[in-house]
Amino acid sequence: MATQRDDTCPVCATAELVCGKWTILILRDLAEASCRFCELERSLAGISPRTLSLRLRALEHEGVVTRETFAEVPPRVEYALTEKGRALVPLVEDMRAYGREWLSAEAAACAEVA
Repeated sequence: MATQRDDTCPVCATAELVCGKWTILILRDLAEASCRFCELERSLAGISPRTLSLRLRALEHEGVVTRETFAEVPPRVEYALTEKGRALVPLVEDMRAYGREWLSAEAAACAEVA
């Protein structure tokens, strides 16, 4: 099998984008609907606010997530997937299906909650 250098391999590039800790779970949650920071934090039990902020900022930088600030008191910020981010949803769905079929009952239960 021919191999490509990491900087030209589309699988490597996609893995680089989505394989950061918590990233795929953020995508899972945003696939359902736009979310506020606190909603994401609640859904991702165990993530620190700093880590969530860094992941969201990185995804925004990559053009996968948008951040919309509403001029309200108190300020409201919502995160949503861009078209580029929505293109990753089938990957999340495939991971859910794989987990249901091939992994333990605990993993399948997690997929049911999401």
